[in-house]
Amino acid sequence: MRTLTNFLLIDEQNNKVLLGMKKRGFGAGKYNGFGGKVESKESIKQAAIRELFEEAGLTVNENDVTKQAELTFKAPFDNSIVHVFTATKWTGEPVESEEMAPKWFEFNEIPYDTMWADDKHWIPIVLAGKYAEGSFTFDKDENIIDMNIQGTLKKS
Repeated sequence: MRTLTNFLLIDEQNNKVLLGMKKRGFGAGKYNGFGGKVESKESIKQAAIRELFEEAGLTVNENDVTKQAELTFKAPFDNSIVHVFTATKWTGEPVESEEMAPKWFEFNEIPYDTMWADDKHWIPIVLAGKYAEGSFTFDKDENIIDMNIQGTLKKS
């Protein structure tokens, strides 16, 4: 299984979350958090911070980053474990990269119809300040055929 990261910036004051439209590669045309593969000699958290900077030009302090979810995905096209991180403090303004076009969404306007099918099940848990744990199994057409998701009090 591949280890991947996903990063959501949350503007608590305005109840908004920053997502990016994937412009190329796997998941192109879908909104998602910022993230990707963990490189050698970096922690999973460091990978999430690096990916946020590479894809949206934003910097976060490692001490301001919280792990909010661990999700397992099984599909004919990929098997992976995704570690989801959030931050409410950052430096800079979001900028479009070759891979992602960032956009802020109010919590009640998240475009789940243009996202992966699993996102509508775990993102609300994370935005409610809980820790999400779950697994999703997809068919070849990217439909969920099995899932188990739960939210618990935030882990420290």
